[in-house]
Amino acid sequence: MALQAATRQTATLNFVPVNTMLPTDGAQRRLPRWLKRPLPQAGMAYTSDVISDLRLETVCESARCPNRTECWSQKTATFMIGGNVCTRPCGFCSVPKGKTERLELDEPQRVAAAAARLGLRYVVLTSVTRDDLPDGGAEHWYRTVIAVRELTGAQVEVLTPDFLGNRMAIHRVIESRPDVFNHNTETVPRLYHRVRRNADYQRTLDLLKQVRDEAPEMPTKSGLMLGLGETRDELLEVFADLRAVDCDMLTLGQYLQPSPEHLPVERYVPPEEFDEIGELARKLGFSMVASGPFVRSSYHAGEMAEEMELTASRRQD
Repeated sequence: MALQAATRQTATLNFVPVNTMLPTDGAQRRLPRWLKRPLPQAGMAYTSDVISDLRLETVCESARCPNRTECWSQKTATFMIGGNVCTRPCGFCSVPKGKTERLELDEPQRVAAAAARLGLRYVVLTSVTRDDLPDGGAEHWYRTVIAVRELTGAQVEVLTPDFLGNRMAIHRVIESRPDVFNHNTETVPRLYHRVRRNADYQRTLDLLKQVRDEAPEMPTKSGLMLGLGETRDELLEVFADLRAVDCDMLTLGQYLQPSPEHLPVERYVPPEEFDEIGELARKLGFSMVASGPFVRSSYHAGEMAEEMELTASRRQD
C-alpha cells in the first residue's frame, strides 16, 4: 500500500543527512544509513513562496521536520497556527518558547488561502500551546477549521495541544467537525517529566476519550517518538491505554535531536524494529498504524486517513 511504502526508507542516488544533532557518547557517531533524506526539488520553492507571501508558520520549519524536503516538493505543508512561540518548555521540541503575541485574527483566512493556492484536498493544522489564553486558542482553532473547509472543501485534520484539560475548549474544537482529531502522546509516562514538562499523561488520554464520547464517528489519532529511552513493554502499555480510550490511528517515529540544547537521542531504532512494533500495535486493534524512522504525526496524513476509510468500508462489505 502507498502508506506502507512511504514509511519504509530506501536508498536513492541524491540524499543528504537530516538537519539534526548526533548523540554524544564521548565521540560523535555517524547517522545510521537509513536516516537520510532527499535533496530539495523544484516544488519546494513554490510552497515556500506561498507560506512567505501569506505570512504563515509551519511546523515543518519551526520543528525542523526531516520530511520538509519531501512534503514541500509535493506542495503540501502542516500549518501551525496561534503564532510561533510556545508556552511549554518541552525538551524535544525546537519551536521557540517565551512570551507570546496576540492572535492574528485574519490568520484563519490566510491559512485557507494557502491551502487553496497549494491545491490541498487534505489539510493538517497544528498549533503552539497557548496556556496564556483562557481557552487555549480553541476559538481560533474553530475559526481556522471552518475557514479552510468553506474556501477549499478540503478534509481537515487537527493536531491539537491539550488545552490544560479544559473540556469546553476541547468541545469547541470538536464543534468545528474536523475529519480527524489528533493529539500526541509523545512518549511513555515514565519520561513525561523530562520530555513533556507541564504536560500530563492522563490528560492526554482524557482528551482523546472526550473526543470519542462527544463525536463517536470522528477518528482519533495519536503519536509517539521512539529513541528517548523507552522500553518495548512501556510502549505496549501506552498502546493498550490508547486503545482503552478507543484511539483509532497511531504514528510511531524516530526522535531526532534538533540542537545541542535539546534532549539527546538515546537510541536509533532500526526500520525493522519499527516494523515489528507497528505490527504489535496493529494486533492491539488500531485501525491504522504508520511506523518508521521518518514517520511524523502529519506525514502522509491524508493517505493514512484514506486507507483507514477504505479498510472500514471493506469490513462493512
